[in-house]
Amino acid sequence: MNSVAAEDSQVSAVILDLDGTLLNTEQLTKEVLKDLLARYGKVVDEEKARMILGMSIEHSRHAIIKDYDLPITAEKFIQEIRPMYQQKWLLAQPLPGADRLIKHLHRHKVPFALASNSRTVSVESKISNQPGWKNYFLILLGSDQVKSGKPAPDIFLEAAKRMSVDATRCLVVEDSLIGVQAAKAARMKVVAIPSLQIEYDQFSVADMVLHSLLELRPELWGLPSFEDWVNDALPIEPIYMKGLYRNGLLHELTGFYREGLSVLPDQVAGIYFGWAKIESPVIFKILIRISWNVVDGGSIKKIIHVSTVEGNEQVHDQRMLISLVGFIRGLSSKGNMLDGKEMVEEDKITARTALDSLAFTNHSCIPLFSQVAFTD
Repeated sequence: MNSVAAEDSQVSAVILDLDGTLLNTEQLTKEVLKDLLARYGKVVDEEKARMILGMSIEHSRHAIIKDYDLPITAEKFIQEIRPMYQQKWLLAQPLPGADRLIKHLHRHKVPFALASNSRTVSVESKISNQPGWKNYFLILLGSDQVKSGKPAPDIFLEAAKRMSVDATRCLVVEDSLIGVQAAKAARMKVVAIPSLQIEYDQFSVADMVLHSLLELRPELWGLPSFEDWVNDALPIEPIYMKGLYRNGLLHELTGFYREGLSVLPDQVAGIYFGWAKIESPVIFKILIRISWNVVDGGSIKKIIHVSTVEGNEQVHDQRMLISLVGFIRGLSSKGNMLDGKEMVEEDKITARTALDSLAFTNHSCIPLFSQVAFTD
């Protein structure tokens, strides 16, 4: 996290990106591209896919056609891919902390806008399934409402203008490098939450870099602080997943219950706690550390360490269903890596106390466990 001088951090309004910042659409976007390329016998190139992250399909279509040597025109590309996107958007879910931030800003009457590189009609479609979102934002802007999309500053400057706020008094929250560049070109302050952890160390131009919206502290920017912490624990919308528990780690990770989430988004990182169930009637308390580490060949892999809170459950090489219901803290960064060695006894005490309190006991995850199969 970059440090920010208090006297320079006062802001009057907030501008939020949508894809990869508020909604987990990046995975869905990759699935759409994969399906379209399959029609032409092509496969996704991860490096090329990263290069177009944050671009609208109008801006990325020429690069995609060229990169994959597709035998179609730009117009045909749009005709084919747009309906595929429209179907997938119905599956998009808020990223951890997104709904919390939006409601917090709205409750405290902080002016805030949505500024996306997608077309306005796509923006409205994507947020239509999120209760209240369309009414919470003071301004909704798509790239079709300005001369040039990101990385040009136009969309952020237009958002500030419509909110009647000086650009230098705006705080932007972005997940892509082109979005950060656009906000800095508009002379705004920027919090970056990279949707790809491999790019974390490329965001030094941002005023602050976080791994999750749950780590955001509005008071550092002169905004009202969150009031929803319960002692040292933060209640969150449940995050559901399952996998094979072996030697303290969760392997073969998949999502469940929330259709469209086959894996955890990159923005889920840090120390969490919740409930777990193995192939027995027992449901027990767990503490989880989600980090990123360099593996063979220099690639990056998500590491999920699971620890039972009570310390007396015997779990060995079993399928495990998990519902995370609380967040404790983020992890320290080393370059673009999260330090995977942090998880202390104090975290277990925090988790145990929280899960015994009224704020965390009434969760739908426990009856849900009886409805989910252990095998995929």
